[in-house]
Amino acid sequence: MSDTSTKPMPANLPIEDIESAVIRFAGDSGDGIQLTGMQFTTTTAFAGNDLATFPDFPAEIRAPVGTTAGVSGFQIQFSSRKVLTPGDAPDVFVAMNPAAMKANIRDVKKGGMVIVNKDTFTAANLKKAGYEEGKNPLEDGSLSDFRMIAVELGRLTRNALEGMGLSATETERCKNFFALGMMYWLYDRPMDATLDWIARKFQKNPKFVEANHRALYAGNAYAETAEIFGHHYRVRKAPIKPGVYRNITGNEATALGFVAASNVSGLPLWLGSYPITPASEVLHELSKCKNFGVKTFQAEDEIAAIGSAIGAAFAGNLALTTTSGPGVALKGEAIGLAVMTELPIVILNVQRGGPSTGLPTKTEQSDLLQALYGRNGESPVPVLAAATPGDCFQMAYEACRLAVKYMTPVFLLTDGYLANGTEPWLIPDASKLIAFGKPALPPAGEFKLYKRDPETMARPWAAPGMPGYEHRLGGIEKHDIIGNISYDPDNHERMVRLRAAKVDKIVQDIAPLEVLGARKGKVLLVGWGGTYGAITAGVQNLQKAGKSVSSVHVRHLNPLPPDLGDIMAGFEHVLVPELNMGQLLKVLRAKYLVPATGLNKIKGQPFRVSEIEAAVNAILAGGK
Repeated sequence: MSDTSTKPMPANLPIEDIESAVIRFAGDSGDGIQLTGMQFTTTTAFAGNDLATFPDFPAEIRAPVGTTAGVSGFQIQFSSRKVLTPGDAPDVFVAMNPAAMKANIRDVKKGGMVIVNKDTFTAANLKKAGYEEGKNPLEDGSLSDFRMIAVELGRLTRNALEGMGLSATETERCKNFFALGMMYWLYDRPMDATLDWIARKFQKNPKFVEANHRALYAGNAYAETAEIFGHHYRVRKAPIKPGVYRNITGNEATALGFVAASNVSGLPLWLGSYPITPASEVLHELSKCKNFGVKTFQAEDEIAAIGSAIGAAFAGNLALTTTSGPGVALKGEAIGLAVMTELPIVILNVQRGGPSTGLPTKTEQSDLLQALYGRNGESPVPVLAAATPGDCFQMAYEACRLAVKYMTPVFLLTDGYLANGTEPWLIPDASKLIAFGKPALPPAGEFKLYKRDPETMARPWAAPGMPGYEHRLGGIEKHDIIGNISYDPDNHERMVRLRAAKVDKIVQDIAPLEVLGARKGKVLLVGWGGTYGAITAGVQNLQKAGKSVSSVHVRHLNPLPPDLGDIMAGFEHVLVPELNMGQLLKVLRAKYLVPATGLNKIKGQPFRVSEIEAAVNAILAGGK
């Protein structure tokens, strides 16, 4: 290892204690922005801060280099207190090229710091980014509202790696670690975790290990000695509940929730899936869990994927299928089959912007009505939604438990924001998870396919090949009790009502809602899914300002919590923030006849806390 790997000695520069910070990295997809952001996140988690992240990917797979369509971003908020969102406006923005500047500068806090890769602000790159000919934001005064720091990242990285025999492309790929080293110094972050990661990542190529180590240290030393900052910042550890934590994405937590459900229930886990953004990582994560008996099947299409899940459930497996909205559309008929045959299957929909292909890398909450009603015939299913990346674990587990207990397909809704976002997650005590398993079967001589448990109305679950439990299933309506094919109109109505009543029975498993604030007042916010963080932070801020506002967050969307109607009745105004045109709003108005209003955003981006606060203040001021 070169002697450049030695950590520079800290200079005698002032350090300012701050409560929290919001940082955004942005550049081309090839600039390693997501990698840079995740390394900063991991290091920050090790430093003991609470945090939340928002990775923002281009919707185009290969957008033209240097254009705003190809900009990749990563935002993190970290703090010495509880963090609920990745932050509204960055305090520090690192722009790797003009396109990143063009796409993001409007979001940066006035007076915030803008660190620019000066090398990329050439006439050609400015033109690609959409700047007028002859206009350069580094020179025309348009950045006067910010503290701008222009750094020749490319040249400085080349200097740091001089003599290593790397190609120009290989050298260029290290500039993100130079920038990362600067940020580690600026926020007094240790570099050990990143150094270890580099060593593991490139263990088969020591030259790349040394190159990235050099770039990281060089960036750190440059920030320390170049006198471009004057001082740096320290964010102290956040008070957290004792336990073992890991930084986790929503997709990772979802996968672990499924594995935990399989382990606790003793049921083998089967995943039938077809890759689709942003759900594919769940397939990737579960494919690593063969040591837990998990079987993953990458099918040729979405229909085959859910068909395999139906077959696996029929054979006695805890069966899953993972997808996004377009995939759910293809799976609709098969989900109806699972409803009729009453097989326990979990359908995970990691929601994204639609319709159709739409915005595959952007977040949305536009599939709620699809989950509730997107099948032919009367085919109700339970619908759950996770609230945070870590909550994806609990709701994945709960979806499996309810599917088995009530013998029904269950929808679990997450979204791109939750799936790719991260937070520190307290690893739960497995012994405290609610136990469940395959219900005991009646004696063989008493087995009837649709003879139901009176408490849950679930039918018995017998695997094929069991002596005395022979039965058949198919896609035509079943006769009550015996399960034979039936065309009798009275029987059809009875079976339809029985399946609906079974789903309704799940209310007995739903705990009372937690109300953030008073249970009566002027404004109640009703949220679901990934809006939790913005709503909660906004309501807390408004309450501190003395405003009469409360919130509830709904994780069970079918059936709805039994106390939701009474809670809404205690407020003059009900506001429902959603990343859609008002889907839960429609459901609440129809079921409870409440004059609720919607706060709707369909931009592929999550709510900002300021948007929540502004909407509530408008209501309190008499606005609409």
